[in-house]
Amino acid sequence: MTAEQAVHPSPNDSGDTGEALPGLFSRQHAAATLTFATVMFLTGFAALAVVPTLPTAAEDLDGVPLFPLVAGSFVAASLLGGVLGGHWADRSGARRPLALGMVLSVVTLLVSASSLSIWQLVVGRFVDGLAAGMVAVSVTTAIGQSYPEYLRPRMLAMMSASWIIPSLVGPPIAGVVAEAWSWRVVFYGLAALTALPAVALVAVLRRAPAGDDARAADLPPADERASRPPLLVAALLSLGAALGQYGVSGWDTRHLLFVAAGVALLVVFAPRLLPAGTWRSARGLPTAVLLRGLTSGTYFTVEALVPLMLITERRVAAVTVGVAFTASAVLWAVASWVQGKLLQDVARHRLVTVGALVMAASVVFAVVGSFSGVSPLLAMAAMPLAAIGMGMLDPCVTVLSLSHSAPDRLGHTTSAMQTNMNLGQVVVLAFATAVLNAGLAAGASRLGGYAIAFSLLLVPTLLVAVLAVRARKDANP
Repeated sequence: MTAEQAVHPSPNDSGDTGEALPGLFSRQHAAATLTFATVMFLTGFAALAVVPTLPTAAEDLDGVPLFPLVAGSFVAASLLGGVLGGHWADRSGARRPLALGMVLSVVTLLVSASSLSIWQLVVGRFVDGLAAGMVAVSVTTAIGQSYPEYLRPRMLAMMSASWIIPSLVGPPIAGVVAEAWSWRVVFYGLAALTALPAVALVAVLRRAPAGDDARAADLPPADERASRPPLLVAALLSLGAALGQYGVSGWDTRHLLFVAAGVALLVVFAPRLLPAGTWRSARGLPTAVLLRGLTSGTYFTVEALVPLMLITERRVAAVTVGVAFTASAVLWAVASWVQGKLLQDVARHRLVTVGALVMAASVVFAVVGSFSGVSPLLAMAAMPLAAIGMGMLDPCVTVLSLSHSAPDRLGHTTSAMQTNMNLGQVVVLAFATAVLNAGLAAGASRLGGYAIAFSLLLVPTLLVAVLAVRARKDANP
């Protein structure tokens, strides 16, 4: 990637020359496009195969009450990984954090596969989150640095499309392997499949340093750029997220103290990593970052709690739940392609509103599907329906965020998006888990507790539908 790759005319700048604008696979962009697609393919294959097996792993390790921590530790570490990756990408290019993230992704699969307790699985998921945060921010930053604005929606759609094949084969195969052998075989197998391509990718990136150096040379000197948040802040924020997730797993005094400590760390340190005015929905970038957190938090909670309910309470086979994950990934990619190709002339903030309303409908499905007299397939349908909403709105939120960012702040912006995405996942899942446990403590049935927890998710989805207009491209503070 060179500095020249980051500067192209927009579609409106072509004038009367009649020259075709460079596409994703043009000479200027082909190498970057193929590299990013490969990274997303590998990441998607590992993620989509692992997640459906986590409820089974938690049950096997006698750790179902700590399942929110298993899911939340990944998110907590992603906070630190995202800040580290964004800071690193702005300073020296996205190549190095991307390479390190890919190597760590292999290490974490081995740690999780050999888990002897639920706590080792938590550690494995934490390392995985660190790697995922670095990879996600590095790829998004590189897209902002390498493509003109008119190509960004298409490239982001391709990132979703790169998950199609992993989504078709990953979850069903993982479900079959977990049922026939063990969930551990899934982790070991993924480590073996990912190791060689990850090493190859690192080697390719190491042989092409010039692009990053040229890009870095085009930015202001390091001492003239805006200051970046210290990594200690991100580490404390990750700690707060982890403490909060652990705290909501119980209702005794010890757990409540963990919740209080976690909330205090989040309240004190989160604003330092986000644009000013994010939590009050200031117009422009702050609202775009806020929307990323609300939508990701809702989707992550649906993806975490619906399978847990189906496997542990409704006794749905893991392979069947894997099919729901497959459908979700495919429909996310299809919806993302539709917004990037067929609806490219529609205002991005309007598509965000539509996607949020679709997600609200999926929450209703989850609530109704929680009742014992209703087929569990209805709750399962909430997952692909929520994926349609996310596929529609998530690339739009990213494009809106990048449109509000200066060229030398792309890493900082994508890091802020990643940070609030992870914060949203932590906070929404924690609230839903707290509501679930509170319902159980009050004497509600387990399925009734899930229904109450899912009902809570209507709040963030409807907020996104209302606030989307404040993130439009011409919405400046």
